[in-house]
Amino acid sequence: MRGKQSRKKKTMKTTSQKKSNRLPQESKQSQQPAPQAQATAAPEAKPDTRLPIDTEARKKNRTLPTPKVLELLKNANPGLFNLAEVVGKWIWVAFRETPAPELRQQLAQLGFHWNRERQAWQHPCGAFRLRGFQDPHEKYSSYYPADQKAA
Repeated sequence: MRGKQSRKKKTMKTTSQKKSNRLPQESKQSQQPAPQAQATAAPEAKPDTRLPIDTEARKKNRTLPTPKVLELLKNANPGLFNLAEVVGKWIWVAFRETPAPELRQQLAQLGFHWNRERQAWQHPCGAFRLRGFQDPHEKYSSYYPADQKAA
């Protein structure tokens, strides 16, 4: 075996320096960032355009059982209720196009979250362990509550 060798870490060269590292005798001209440095600056963060929700009510709604969530959904927005599909204990709401921000806010307030993989809004109805790589339709029964006749 070879003996331990000390290695000096290479430092990365940059095109601009931080102001705190500048010497006071540098000219004002050199304090202006280079045009290429301006172009590589990080873009400004996108403003949050989501509508506000009551997080405590949302947490409570996420633990409700399926029938109570369906009742809340029907009372809040019958149009959303008509789109709802129950898969196992979960409720899914899928749209053909991106819904309006008000609808997304309403779904989030009721305890739904967006599932990018399934392209649907989902509500766990207190059953937080429905995870897997297979389609839940293969394992659980599903139905559309709006299709069922009222008793």
